[in-house]
Amino acid sequence: MQKIREMIDANTIVGEPITTPDGITLIPVSRLCFGFVGGGTDFSQKNESKSGFGGGTGAGVNIIPVAFLVVKDGTVDKIYITPPTASTVDRIIDTVPEVIDKFTEFMGKDINE
Repeated sequence: MQKIREMIDANTIVGEPITTPDGITLIPVSRLCFGFVGGGTDFSQKNESKSGFGGGTGAGVNIIPVAFLVVKDGTVDKIYITPPTASTVDRIIDTVPEVIDKFTEFMGKDINE
């Protein structure tokens, strides 16, 4: 559990900024997934002298780099590095922030323009 606690550090998700010589700052962003499983059983047997217990546990961690935040001249942009999402629902969820940005930008414009 101590090793898992160390991996949950915020720097695992949003990495340390990288500054290039021309003044661009890149901030890596990753997706972190944990999985745990446990099991057990108690086999009933005709011969009472034998133990029938069996069990097992497991854990897994998956760290996937998904994007870079690019900071240049006071503006922030994102560059995705993951492959396109497979399902329609995932695609819709991925585009929600962009739709909100465009809607906010549209609502902020003067109607007479």
